[in-house]
Amino acid sequence: MKTTLRFLGAAGTVTGSKTLLEHGEKRILIDCGLFQGLKDLRLKNRAPFPVQPDSIETVLLTHAHLDHCGYLPLLVKNGFSGEIHCTVPTKGLAGIILKDSGKIQEEEAERANRHGYTKHQPAEPLYTVKDVEECLPFFATHQYHEWVILDEFSKFQFRNAGHILGSAMVELRVEGKTILFTGDLGRQHPILLAPPETVPQADVLILESTYGNRLHSDNNAKEELAEIIRETFEKKGILLIPTFAVERAQEILYLLSELKAEDRLPGIPVYLDSPMGVSVTELMMDLPGWQDLSKEEIAAIEKVVYLVTDVKTSKMVVADTRPKIVLAGSGMITGGRILHYLDKYISDERNTVLLVGFQAAGTRGRSLEEGAEEVKFFGQYHRIKAEIRKITSLSAHADRSEIMAWLKKFEKAPRQVFINHGEPHASDALRVKIQHELGWNCQVAQPDQFYTV
Repeated sequence: MKTTLRFLGAAGTVTGSKTLLEHGEKRILIDCGLFQGLKDLRLKNRAPFPVQPDSIETVLLTHAHLDHCGYLPLLVKNGFSGEIHCTVPTKGLAGIILKDSGKIQEEEAERANRHGYTKHQPAEPLYTVKDVEECLPFFATHQYHEWVILDEFSKFQFRNAGHILGSAMVELRVEGKTILFTGDLGRQHPILLAPPETVPQADVLILESTYGNRLHSDNNAKEELAEIIRETFEKKGILLIPTFAVERAQEILYLLSELKAEDRLPGIPVYLDSPMGVSVTELMMDLPGWQDLSKEEIAAIEKVVYLVTDVKTSKMVVADTRPKIVLAGSGMITGGRILHYLDKYISDERNTVLLVGFQAAGTRGRSLEEGAEEVKFFGQYHRIKAEIRKITSLSAHADRSEIMAWLKKFEKAPRQVFINHGEPHASDALRVKIQHELGWNCQVAQPDQFYTV
């Protein structure tokens, strides 16, 4: 029987990860993410799904980031009734992230309707918290290296990807062929996790390329953070860190706890103002086998930060103009509580906005990164006078050299390599690098095309 791949997302972009594998009449979806960033991409979330959701038998989920799991409530709502396979932490994280996504969408629709800055009458959320709750019972969890039989022709196992808590590569065996999906590939030396594991061989490799054309800074992230804190508080300013709730928030808190232990953190409060970030932090602390923190390190993190969950406390922290460090979602400033802090503080040159992760095209974070003079949210434009800083060494994605080092550990070249999850220039740069250095047969995946494997 013929096996085909079809990239329904994360082809030519870094969002909306969805890869459909068809083997005879069987359909398996690897990841089911939301498109984020540019409006043309976000509109794809509201378009009809390219295949009937009830025709998909199984979803294999690499990890819990919204661009990989965020479409699942809609898939279920529109008829999918199979199992969603993932690791134990991924189920916990996905529940937190999806509920937060549903809540934010409900709130944004309500705010747009209340203030009249919507072209839709009325604005409707993409999905609701109730939709999320109806999706979660379909999740089935597994350990790394646990072979799961799908049918007489196919089975899979998850391998550690080193990207975020519970992140996994999917190794799928279909009638003797090994097809490996990297999902998002982590760094060689993560702060809180084990690095991506070595894979000896695969017939077909689907490889992410977020940083396929770039090298991360080899600067010491802790030293960079210490310097930015010092400079901000010399100006009596406020340090705002738009933070991804999963992994990045916990990494920043870990670095802050180390600075405090070294007596290098000013005597000012640190707030994690993100219900999702707080929940993820608590989940991570409860899963010691899935991360590398000691009990002492966990205790140090808990002592360095005030955890903010309720709206009343959040409003009090926003209103308090004294120097402070605030970590708040979202990491690309696409929504969340960080917008309320920026609303109050982004027009004050004493303050600093610190970007600590990849900023996708079309996001407010990318606008700040590229030096925009104003940014739009809450229906109006805001002048940017705060200092914009960036730490690149904290990325959870492998850079070009780390991807190449991981590939060179293969004992045998794959027959086919498909490069996805990257902006076009990044994906093509990685393709050229692989072909030049390894001589492998590889191509950049194009959206909605069929590939026989």
